[in-house]
Amino acid sequence: MADQPIIKLHDGNMIPQLGLDVWKASNEDAHRAVLKALEVGYRSIDTAAAYKNEEAIGKALQNTDVARDDIFVTTKLWNDDQQNVQQAMETSLQKLQLEQVDLYLMHWPCLEKDHYVDAWKEMIKLQQQGLAKSIASVTSTKRT
Repeated sequence: MADQPIIKLHDGNMIPQLGLDVWKASNEDAHRAVLKALEVGYRSIDTAAAYKNEEAIGKALQNTDVARDDIFVTTKLWNDDQQNVQQAMETSLQKLQLEQVDLYLMHWPCLEKDHYVDAWKEMIKLQQQGLAKSIASVTSTKRT
């Protein structure tokens, strides 16, 4: 997997095209899966506060021989935290045992709650603070 494709993000940062997503994985399974994925060459790990396994990911990142600079870590701002973006990020970083994530995503804009614009502005501040290299929204804000 050393030669896997790399995608350029809108801000110029690069993300490995292939990654491990740990949605619905228990803490034990997520920990084991991340270690195995890193062992076989994966370099992108995707989690989220809502997955409730960030601590397991953090533990796996501490237990691997792969250098942090070689691992692309994504986590996500959950809907209920759109009014507490800074605290949500700090909690995720603590659980992940990281000083910075490579990509912080707004998990869902939640048009009905109408906090997504302010949440996005707060995410920009997180990026400016160096807590996230890149930021993005997972879904469109268009109503269908």
